[in-house]
Amino acid sequence: MTIQSEDTLAALANGSTKDALVEETIRLANLISGQTPYDGTFSQRIPGLSVSRYSRVNEDYVKSFDMPSMIIVAQGAKTVTVRQEVYRFNQSQILMLPVALPIAMKVTHATYTEPYLSVKLVLDPHKIAEMALRVYPQGVPAATKWSAGYILSADLGMMNAATRLVQCLTHTGDAELLAPLVMDEILIRVLRSPIGSWMAELGFAGSEAHLVTKAIAWLRNHFSDPVKVAELAEMVHMSESTFRVHFKSMTSMSPLQYQKALRLHEARRLMVSESLDATTACYLVGYASPSQFSRDYSRFFGSPPKRDVVGLRPQVTADSNLPLE
Repeated sequence: MTIQSEDTLAALANGSTKDALVEETIRLANLISGQTPYDGTFSQRIPGLSVSRYSRVNEDYVKSFDMPSMIIVAQGAKTVTVRQEVYRFNQSQILMLPVALPIAMKVTHATYTEPYLSVKLVLDPHKIAEMALRVYPQGVPAATKWSAGYILSADLGMMNAATRLVQCLTHTGDAELLAPLVMDEILIRVLRSPIGSWMAELGFAGSEAHLVTKAIAWLRNHFSDPVKVAELAEMVHMSESTFRVHFKSMTSMSPLQYQKALRLHEARRLMVSESLDATTACYLVGYASPSQFSRDYSRFFGSPPKRDVVGLRPQVTADSNLPLE
């Protein structure tokens, strides 16, 4: 009889877990493929869930405004930037974007036979707060690092939960009855992850992270209004200096840079979706000068408004992420 050492047993168990993770990732990729008949992003009947398939890499970054979300990659790779911050993630990795942000993204690894495949979940701050009370009944540990985004390696439990969530789309009634339970499980797993305490802080009233999210919500709802940073800070009961530091750590930009991005994204939406001219869109989003709007727009999107919109209109689909919610 051979007695194996503890190190040998641990190595065997680790190898078995890695194999199981690979198998689960392949299962998830196959399920996503079944929900994506061609390249694009497809919203599903499970609220907050979408799946994506892309068979070519992007030469240029695509800019959008994303809600708080998590993206789980089953195949391929993608890069997302938030101003100067760069997040590269691939198979079996997760990108967490805890707050609503203007981002630029591109698929960096994909082929026709092995396309980029991913699952995206929009995060509900109220549900996060509810789950955080269960995960941290004695209080949330202090968050050690704030960032606009985080990359996590998915473990077998998380990947299995994502697989079961997408699988709910294939059985009658599961999307309505079982999917909400799986969504709760995924949130609990995130809250128990290395960034769990940071995510939990977002849901607790009075925390500095929560106060910044309130300021972000105000900016999103009043992006066309003139505002001073001091007034925003006073609105959420923080000193201006503290507010500036925390806002930038959570978004990688200043409050006024964030407001400008909101205005430009909304102007783009108005021109593409509602066929407004640049001057009309410029005034509607809060600009006083069409020439300044054109300069800002060109710097932000890489082309002046008219040329950019002409290139975008044929690409607009029902799943477009341009509208601000």
